[in-house]
Amino acid sequence: MTNPRNTTGPRFGVNYTPSQGWFHHWLDFDLDAVRADLDAIAVLGLDHIRAFPLWPLFQPNRTLIRPRALDQLASVVDAAAERGLDIAVDGLQGHLSSFDFLPSWTQTWHRRNLFTDPEVLDGQTAYLRTLAAALADRPNFLGMTVGNEINQFSGDPHPDPDRITPDQAGDWLRRMLAACEDGAPGRLHLHAAYDAAWYLDDHPFTPAHAARIGGATAVHSWVFNGTAQRYGGDSFAAGQHAAYLIELSKAWAEDARRPVWLQEVGAPAPHVPPERAAEFTRTTAAAALDCPDLWGITWWCSHDVDRSLADFPELEYSLGLLTNDGRTKPAGRALADTIAGTRAAFVPAEPRSTALVLDLAEDGTKRSECAPGGRWFEAFVRLAADGARPAVVLAARAADRTHLAARGITELVTLDDLG
Repeated sequence: MTNPRNTTGPRFGVNYTPSQGWFHHWLDFDLDAVRADLDAIAVLGLDHIRAFPLWPLFQPNRTLIRPRALDQLASVVDAAAERGLDIAVDGLQGHLSSFDFLPSWTQTWHRRNLFTDPEVLDGQTAYLRTLAAALADRPNFLGMTVGNEINQFSGDPHPDPDRITPDQAGDWLRRMLAACEDGAPGRLHLHAAYDAAWYLDDHPFTPAHAARIGGATAVHSWVFNGTAQRYGGDSFAAGQHAAYLIELSKAWAEDARRPVWLQEVGAPAPHVPPERAAEFTRTTAAAALDCPDLWGITWWCSHDVDRSLADFPELEYSLGLLTNDGRTKPAGRALADTIAGTRAAFVPAEPRSTALVLDLAEDGTKRSECAPGGRWFEAFVRLAADGARPAVVLAARAADRTHLAARGITELVTLDDLG
C-alpha cells in the first residue's frame, strides 16, 4: 500500500504538461517526446509527476474505453519509472487551464447531470476502475485523483453548472473513490477541488468533503484568487497562502494526522511579477514545509504552454518550471534548490502549537469569511507575521483535549484575543 504518511520527508513533484501540444498530445502521442520531457523533469530532483489523460479521448462513448489510450498511459507510467519518477493519475478531465473536456455523451443532445444521472455514474465508475486497474501492477503508480477540480462543474461561476446538493456531492465522491479502489486496491486515491470548496458560500463541495473523504486532503493554492490582487503577488500574505490552505483544511479533518497534499501551486504572472517568481517559489515552499503532515508539494507545472496554441488566459503560458525546449527557468532552479536542501537535512515540521479558533459551522456556512480579505484569513496572516506558526481549529473542537493534544495544540487564539 502507498503510505500517505511520510517518514523520510515530503514528496516533491510537478504536474506534467507536455512540451509538445499541451494535453492535446494524446491525439498525436509521441513517447520519445514524453521521455525527453521526463528527462528534463528528473534533472530537477523531482520524485513524481501528476498526469492528465483527457476523459473525452479515453472514453469517447459511455461504453467504449479505448485500449490504445490505456496502453499509451501505461507507457507514460513506465517511462516515468525508468527515470525514478512515481506517477499519480487524474481521471475525469474534466477541467484544465480554463478549458472544459467533457465527453459528448454528457453534453448537448445527451445533456445529463455529471453527478447524479445513473447512466453517467455507471460510465464514470467503469472508466475510473479501468484506468486504475490498467496501472495497478506498476510499482511507481501512486494512485488516482478522481478528477481535476471537477467541483467547478457543480455551481457558480461555471456558465452551465450541474446543480447538486452537498449530500449528492458526498455520495458522488464516495462512489468514484470506491471505483478507484476496486481497480487498484491499496493505492493513494483522493479527490481534488478548486478553492470554492474552502471559500465560496453555498458551494456543494464542502471543506468536510475535502478533509474527510479519500486517502489525503488535496489543496490547490492559486494567488490569482484575490490574494495577489488585494495584498500584492510578492506580499507576505501571498507567500503564506498555500500554508494557510493546508492548515485551514486540518480544521475539518477527523483524523488529526491526516496527510495534506499541496497538489497544485504556481507563480502566475503578472499576479506574481516574473522577476519575483523564484522568490515566491522559495517562500511558498518553505511555508508549506513548515506545516506538519504535509504529504508533498506538486508544482504547477512542468513546461510552459506553447504560444502557438490559442485562447489560453495569458497567465497559463508561463507557469512552467521549464521552457518548451526544456530549459530550466528561475522558479525551476529555486524549487530544485529547495528539494536538495530539504533532502540533505530533513527535519519534520514541529507541531503548530498556537491555533486560531475558527467559529464556523461544520458544514462550512459563511466559509467566504475564510477567503482572502476575510477575517479568518487576515487573522491567520497576522499571527504568522508575528511568528506564531498558527494552526486552525473549529470552535466545536476547541474544548476537545484529545484532538488538541493529537495535533500538539497548546494555545488557542480567538478574534477577540487579536482585538
